[in-house]
Amino acid sequence: MGLKKFKPTTPGQRHKVNHDYSEVTKSAPEKSLVKGKSKNGGRNNDGRMTMRYIGGGHKQKYRIIDFKRDKHGVPATVKSIEYDPNRTARIALLYYADGEKRYIIAPEGLKVGDTLISGEKATPNVGNAMFLSDIPLGTVIHNIELKPGKGGAIARGAGTYAQLNARDGRYAIVKMPSGETRMILTTCLATIGSVSNSEHNLTVSGKAGRTRWQGRRPRVRGVVMNPVDHPMGGGEGRNAGGHPRSRNGMPAKGYKTRAKKKYSDKYIIERRKK
Repeated sequence: MGLKKFKPTTPGQRHKVNHDYSEVTKSAPEKSLVKGKSKNGGRNNDGRMTMRYIGGGHKQKYRIIDFKRDKHGVPATVKSIEYDPNRTARIALLYYADGEKRYIIAPEGLKVGDTLISGEKATPNVGNAMFLSDIPLGTVIHNIELKPGKGGAIARGAGTYAQLNARDGRYAIVKMPSGETRMILTTCLATIGSVSNSEHNLTVSGKAGRTRWQGRRPRVRGVVMNPVDHPMGGGEGRNAGGHPRSRNGMPAKGYKTRAKKKYSDKYIIERRKK
């Protein structure tokens, strides 16, 4: 797993930095775990644009990922490490002993041929899914459930991980990727290790067209709009735009939008660092 720079044969190649895909072992996905994916260009069911700067992009197929890891006690063999266009991490194809096939998010260091298992019988090896009550303290984890049986929701992006710091009664104390420390029920599952493709944030697109291939349209700054389009628009010449705020008037740069009496406040021990 690494990055490669390109010779400046064209302006778009000059600054481009991309993955070398050395860890990817198979190019075509498993047919039984793939389904169609339609684009809406940021429009809702009325055809109105509800998300700006979305549209176009290469055709993609969705890979069905097992975030629940609920086949407890059944060993699985890693058959391949694959690219997934729908996420920044790599995915791993598992062949279970009973014949079932599933995709999971591939952790860093997982190799083809490794054997994985989930549940109470699992040991704290990379890729195994365990209950927070059984994981040794200080272990690096990812794909963490917030509600038992709902499936992993925390630390699923490339290179991310959390750390199990302590246990207090029914709750485990986990340090999140953001730096926040919070309590999660010990009956929730988490996967051992950090997520693969940790160098994803070091890639450089190289040209605007490549960003368009990913389905992202040009983002227009508020200060260059007219007053009818944005609170920071208008003015003679190059005006800075006054107080930074969103298109609907919500202040930016430090204004707290979290509800003052949110139900999950009691689970948060320490807030994330600014």
